[in-house]
Amino acid sequence: ALVVLGGSAFYFSPPLPGGGAGGVPAGDVDGTPITLATWMKTHREGDRELVQGLKGEPFYLITKGDTIKDFAIGAVCTHLGCVVPWNKAVNRYCCPCHGSQYDEDGKVVRGPAPLSLSLAHVATTDGNILVSPWPETDFRTGLKPWWS
Repeated sequence: ALVVLGGSAFYFSPPLPGGGAGGVPAGDVDGTPITLATWMKTHREGDRELVQGLKGEPFYLITKGDTIKDFAIGAVCTHLGCVVPWNKAVNRYCCPCHGSQYDEDGKVVRGPAPLSLSLAHVATTDGNILVSPWPETDFRTGLKPWWS
């Protein structure tokens, strides 16, 4: 809906499926928006790769079958802010700075990190991959999200 208030036009978009309100295109290393078709050409079941997500922050998209999971995992360690790489050999995200570890869904399993990695909703609209905020309860812990 287009609304004009005080001489300024505002556009309100409906929420995306999955609970997020609006969304931003997931971007590659250069910030170029990623389409699902392009992603699937180079990714197989279980593959994870960093993309630019909300506010340009790094998030992991995860391939599931012939599509992607409906959530992305933030790549910033909750201890001191290092980018946490995925270690396929141990099926965990392992922080190279101080040894924190997170399971395949980003739940903290070994400190010193105090919290799980952040989450974002992922949706595909017109073939484009969109990332949006995750304000709901963290499905991994049952707690309110610390990142919202």
